Amino acid sequence: MPRYFALIPAAGSGSRLGAASPKQYLPLAGKPLLYYALKQLSAHELIREVYVVLSPDDTLFSRTDWNGARQKARPLYCGGQTRAASVLNGLTAIRGGLEDDDWLLVHDAARPCLSAGALDRLIDEVGWDETGGLLAIPVADTLKRDDGKGRVIATERRESVWQAQTPQMFRYAVLLEALQSSGTGSVTDEAGAIEKLGRKPKLVMGEARNLKVTYPEDLELAERIIKAEKEEER
Repeated sequence: MPRYFALIPAAGSGSRLGAASPKQYLPLAGKPLLYYALKQLSAHELIREVYVVLSPDDTLFSRTDWNGARQKARPLYCGGQTRAASVLNGLTAIRGGLEDDDWLLVHDAARPCLSAGALDRLIDEVGWDETGGLLAIPVADTLKRDDGKGRVIATERRESVWQAQTPQMFRYAVLLEALQSSGTGSVTDEAGAIEKLGRKPKLVMGEARNLKVTYPEDLELAERIIKAEKEEER
């Protein structure tokens, strides 16, 4: 039976937030942003280890209190200049510990609101798929293309268009091959690298709450979601 592992690329600076510290360490409801992704993945019974790919000069991870989220965490100080480079470096670093057909779930450090239900759904629906897949949601809004100067030049069809989320789940060897062959500067997510191999990743319904924190207002929304969830648990 294949095994399940997770990997969180967390070597970025989060420059679009304009914060003094890397985005993954920004406080969110009393914990670092990275804490929530790490906790949710570590809590899943099928996931054996959660590899966290950090910048080589990261000094915050070892000095942070990860109580409740550290039991499966394995820091890897091999992050690259791009997300794809960090993932590829992480895959290379753990090569000796995984089998070719083991499943690897790659999840953004900046998606703190992943629910247990969405994670279960991804594993259940993709676990027997030939290619692998990802959480995503159908695009609901009208899409506009601009001319590079802030003016609309076209309205795009939104039918059959999905917004990719994470985790994205693929076999270890296939994902390693995909990233090695596609180049780390030409893809923005793992599914894109898989597509370049001529494969078709499976789309699994995600959730609007599984947002990616990119701008300050995203951090505020994520905090409201986290706090509301804590209130429901009381």
